Formats: sequence, structure tokens, C-alpha cells
Amino acid sequence: MPDQITADCVIEDERWEAAGLEALAARAVTAALEWHEIGGEVVVMGCDDARIAALNADFRGKPRATNVLSWPGVEHVPHEPGEMPELPDEEELGDIAIAFETCEAEARDQGKPFADHVQHLLVHATLHLLGYDHENDPDAERMEQAERLILEALDIPDPYRENLP
Repeated sequence: MPDQITADCVIEDERWEAAGLEALAARAVTAALEWHEIGGEVVVMGCDDARIAALNADFRGKPRATNVLSWPGVEHVPHEPGEMPELPDEEELGDIAIAFETCEAEARDQGKPFADHVQHLLVHATLHLLGYDHENDPDAERMEQAERLILEALDIPDPYRENLP
């Protein structure tokens, strides 16, 4: 059984309170970490598009809103394309920010339940905290497969189903 798992939430936009971000984050982060059989602490900030656009500009040089950002707590060890990343051995895994308006618009445009889309994005961001990326096709395939399996355990439909052959 994994060590203790904690998903702390910081709510900057009250719409996240109404959407149940604390429960969604706990569920998504716990599923991702349990799937890897590790514990750790993740901080999730529920914000709006203006706040995430400022963060995106500051940290990535991209002054526009995005759905989710993540900041790993450790520098990840490079790995061969498609290989499993070396999981961090730290209690504090990192931070995630998620933007309400962008998530809401994406869920609506994709015809997905808002809660399912948010949990997918939180699983995706948690995987980034663990060292996964999608910089090349083999790494993207490994990350998408992990997402599918974790979301399946949460009874959330495959978000990549339309991309499957």
C-alpha cells in the first residue's frame, strides 16, 4: 500500500468551491499515485483564466490562458523516449494550477462531463509531477496509456478514444 497521499487545495476562484475541486483533486491525485504505488503531497490551486495566463507568461513565456500547469518539486532524471520515468522519492511532489473558464469551455466543446475533464487534467498534471512528459511520440504514448489506465480505475471514459485507430 502506498505511503500517505495528500492533495491540498487552494481555492482562488469560488466557482471551484461549487464545482467540488477538493474532492475531484483528492480522487484524481490519489488514483494517479496509487497506480504508481507511491505516496506524496500535491498542492492544487483552482484559479481563473487571468491568473493562469499570468502564471503561464511568468513560467513558460506564453502569455495566454491554458487549462492546467504543473511545477514538479524535484528535477527529473532524463530517460530514454518511451521509457518509464524514474519516480521522485520526495514527499512534496509539486504544485498544479487549473483554470476554471478554460476547463469549462473544453468540457462543453468536447461534450464531456466537467468533473471527468477536470479529473483527467489533474491526473495528467500529476503525471508531469512524476516525470512523465509528451515531448516526443514514445513519451506521449506512454503518458496517454497511463492516463487511460488511471482514468479507467476512476470509471472515467477514455479521453483519447477519438484518437484511437
